[in-house]
Amino acid sequence: MKFLRNLLATIVGFFIALFLLFLFFMIIGVLMGSGDEITTEPNSILELDLSTNIKDFAPEDDNPFSKALGLPKKEIGLDVIINAIENAKTDDNIKGISIKTTFVNSGISQAQSIRKKLSEFKETGKFIYAYNDVYDQQNYYLSSVADSLFLNPVGAIDFKGLSTEILYYKDFEDKYGVKMEVIRHGKYKSAVEPFLANKMSEANREQTTSFLKSIWSEITKEVSKDRNISEEKLNLIADNSDARNADLAKQNNLIDAAIYEDEYESKLKAIINTDDLETISIGDYISTGKGRISSTAKDKIAVIYAQGQINYGEGNDKIIGQGIINKAIKKAVNDKKIKAIVLRVNSPGGSALASELIWRELELAKKEKPLVVSMGNLAASGGYYIACNANKIVAEPTTITGSIGVFGAIPNAHKLATEIGINAEQVSTNKSANYSLFEPMDQKFYDVTKEGVEQIYTTFVNRVANGRNMTFEAVNEIAQGRVWTGKEALNNGLVDKLGSLQDAITIAAELAELDSYKIRSYPNYKKDFKDTFSGLPFMKIDKEALLKESLGDENYRLYNTVNQMKNVEGIQARMPYLLEIK
Repeated sequence: MKFLRNLLATIVGFFIALFLLFLFFMIIGVLMGSGDEITTEPNSILELDLSTNIKDFAPEDDNPFSKALGLPKKEIGLDVIINAIENAKTDDNIKGISIKTTFVNSGISQAQSIRKKLSEFKETGKFIYAYNDVYDQQNYYLSSVADSLFLNPVGAIDFKGLSTEILYYKDFEDKYGVKMEVIRHGKYKSAVEPFLANKMSEANREQTTSFLKSIWSEITKEVSKDRNISEEKLNLIADNSDARNADLAKQNNLIDAAIYEDEYESKLKAIINTDDLETISIGDYISTGKGRISSTAKDKIAVIYAQGQINYGEGNDKIIGQGIINKAIKKAVNDKKIKAIVLRVNSPGGSALASELIWRELELAKKEKPLVVSMGNLAASGGYYIACNANKIVAEPTTITGSIGVFGAIPNAHKLATEIGINAEQVSTNKSANYSLFEPMDQKFYDVTKEGVEQIYTTFVNRVANGRNMTFEAVNEIAQGRVWTGKEALNNGLVDKLGSLQDAITIAAELAELDSYKIRSYPNYKKDFKDTFSGLPFMKIDKEALLKESLGDENYRLYNTVNQMKNVEGIQARMPYLLEIK
């Protein structure tokens, strides 16, 4: 009995201590956060720093410690950035925008959405200025929307056109005896090509060249318009690296002047006629409530964000799982105030099974309410699978989509095992098609798996054909795993219109015959009790930050891509697994 009393006392004591610790940090947080409330002062300039990781949807952190201690946010939602700029258009306290960001931490389509909203901001008569020490290509693309653009006198602009690099592993596999057994459908299904060859196929080179040129044409078209430089000249500048220093950038009209930061601040003071420069960061402006569009409407439109690779399972804010997405779809359907649904897709695809389950739930939802898809940076393969049955599909011109193809890939180490003296023996009760990591793939297993791949490909093409009102043959002609940009997809019938998320919402409102409405964002990402405490600095090492610091951004992206492959199960509908455009 004494032991039980001591055990009970220990357990009670632990929870009391935990509660007191929680209370202690809450009090500290309140004290630390009891300073002046953030407000937008008159004659303020909204400072746009976009170096925080931008996601289509970054839900508010419900960790009480993060809020109380004012811990910095690691992610910011594209939706709240767009809303903040929209609110700034009519905010009398905001006189203009200053773009000062070391880089734009987003995909090209997200950058294009922000740029479009900045163009709308200029139409109000308010100014946009931009300044940086060095511009990478995406930062320059976004910043070129400014009325005046400035560069440090010893700075440079990396304006060189688009390129991508794909690593091929065939020779490595042959040398070390570990390879990937691949079964696929689609001559353009280049997600597994690096395991099958030691150089790029003509089909893959064709599609890669096509979508890079399509994206680059969008960039040059918009830069040409805002900088009054012909697209032909922009391509010559890129060919000859004629923005590699400030003098060349000025000679070629890519900038308005080469000045230092203090001189830039003087220009900002002059344009608003003040000696005291008042700026408010985009983060602080959002925290004042400007990240939301206020509305008194009773009707709502649901925006469901499907972002990340598609895995079979529950899913979270970084991975699309049929569990969390289908729950969101059902909530939107069952909410009588929600009159239409917009599915925002930003995904390279993944599990074919999970994609089919989400497709089915959307098919049921479409019978109840209008369904519109908005495509972000990526809506490829499985990402297109879940999009294809919408009433309308809206893509950015630079969206990467299509990739209608299927593959299966299984590692095999038979050669390595043989070379190091390992022999695997199997015992089975039946003659079913089994697979061993240490034995060559036999024909029976290949035939069974190939049958599954072909079945899923046929289902995929039929889903697209029915959703897009096309024949199987017409879809098959543009499928085969080929990747398209949104602009190309408009021409071949895979999308209905080019535009932003807001354009998709407007179409959904028209289909639902709504004059006024509110936006309701889904899914709701809930955290377990243990996750709440994991946010404490002393409870958890920030693995992501540590790896980035140790490996560098470039190597971390490669590590993260390889690490994601461990979650790949079953037959996949996904685009090339490593596609870094720069």
